[in-house]
Amino acid sequence: MPNIAIMQISTYHKRLGDDVDWYSHLFDYADTDILYISKLFTYTKEPKYLPLSAKIIRGGTGYDLTILLPKEVESIRDLDYSLYPNCNYSVQFYSRGCIRRCPFCVVPEKEGHIRPTEPYKLNQKGRYIEVLDNNFFANPEWREAIKDLKRINQPVNFHGVDVRLLNKEQCEALNNLRLHKQIHIAWDFPQIDLRPKLKEILQWIKPYKLMCYVLIGFNSTSEQDLFRVMELQKLKIDPFVMPYNKHDPYQRAFARWVNHKAIFKSCTWEEYQKN
Repeated sequence: MPNIAIMQISTYHKRLGDDVDWYSHLFDYADTDILYISKLFTYTKEPKYLPLSAKIIRGGTGYDLTILLPKEVESIRDLDYSLYPNCNYSVQFYSRGCIRRCPFCVVPEKEGHIRPTEPYKLNQKGRYIEVLDNNFFANPEWREAIKDLKRINQPVNFHGVDVRLLNKEQCEALNNLRLHKQIHIAWDFPQIDLRPKLKEILQWIKPYKLMCYVLIGFNSTSEQDLFRVMELQKLKIDPFVMPYNKHDPYQRAFARWVNHKAIFKSCTWEEYQKN
């Protein structure tokens, strides 16, 4: 996935007439003026050999949630896709923030409450659009976003659709778009019974169009994990397990069982554990 902040920074410096490229310690160790390092995850490693005299600017959720781009950079809508010559899609946000305050999510702290945002210009090589909104239909201007996507008329992949908000109008809006992949929904909290809502939206959206993330290992028992997965299977909605701790043997094994569809459809969890 292209790094939006890095593409904005690149556009900003190229507008100033600066030379911009990916850092390589073999060639750029001695003559780099400014080095930007972006980390999405805390466990991402930094470059081993940093330039001798460069100004080093670090940012991203892997460093500090409070670090922001300067306004003159954050406002840039023309992303520098030349940094990713093999990227054949566009990344897009129509809103930032979220109405939820899920305890495992950094979005509320980093981006605050949901608000509309001006969309980015499209990748000229793009064949489809990755819509990265955290909670697309919580955006008060979601109808305008749908109109924009219909105008562009490229396949769309939605990353953040809150099933608890979906109604008939929104489901029909999704059905009227060209979808690149399944619509991503989530059943993160076992304490919330989503079955009535899922059955409701299946009146308007075919189950094969839906893929449901199932968070495990954060606030659930193994019995609750299995229950959610099997209930989704009954509804013919594809489950996709997201382990909270990828180092935990149970979480890794359960995710492998569910996420490999051929295995999931051919044996039970009990049978998988015996092999």
